[in-house]
Amino acid sequence: MGLKARLEAELGGVSDFEDPIRDLEQYRTPASVAAHLVALADLEGDIEGQTVIDLGTGTGMLALAAALRSPDRVMGVEIDPAALEQARANERSLSSMPIDWIRGDVTAEPVDLSGATVVANPPFGAHEDNRHADREFLETIAGDAAVSYTIHNEGSREFLEAFTMDNGGRITHAYGVEFHIPKQFRHHDSTSQTIQAELYRVVWD
Repeated sequence: MGLKARLEAELGGVSDFEDPIRDLEQYRTPASVAAHLVALADLEGDIEGQTVIDLGTGTGMLALAAALRSPDRVMGVEIDPAALEQARANERSLSSMPIDWIRGDVTAEPVDLSGATVVANPPFGAHEDNRHADREFLETIAGDAAVSYTIHNEGSREFLEAFTMDNGGRITHAYGVEFHIPKQFRHHDSTSQTIQAELYRVVWD
C-alpha cells in the first residue's frame, strides 16, 4: 500500500463537524484530499522535521494528517471553539503526536508562520459573507511561511498566479481534487454533492 493510501485509511475515522456553521463554510476536508496534500508535502521534504501549521483547521484533518509524517511540531488554528474540541477528540482517537490547538482568527495572524510549512483548506467564498476568504488566508501566509499547500475552488489558477507573483510566491505544483460533501445545511438540495477543487503548492521567498 502506498503512502497516500495508508494516510487515507488512517484518516478515515476523523469526525466531521457536529454542528457546522454556515457562514464559516465548515466542511470536513475529505481524507482522500488530505492524504494527497500530505503525501505531496512529504515527498517534497516539507513535513518531516518541520513546523507545520494548519490554518482554519476545523476538526483537524490536515493537522492530523501532517502529524503522521514525523514533523517537529504541528499547530492547528481555528476560530470556532466547538470545532477545536472535536479536533482534540480526533487527536485522541488517532493517537497522533501531540498537536498544539490554538483558538484564533486566521486573518489576525494569531501565530508566527516564519519558516513554517502552512496547510489550509480556506472557505471557497460560496457564501456572500465569505467572498475572497481564500485571499485573506493567503495574505496571512504570504511573506512569512516557507511553503504553503492550499485548496481552492475550481478555476482559481489565474487568481493564484497573480497573487503569488505580487507577493513573493511561486506556484510549483497544482492538482485537481474532488470534494464529496454531505448534505449539512437546509439550503442543500441533495443528500451529497461532488465539487471540483484545486490544490496548490507555493514556495514563498
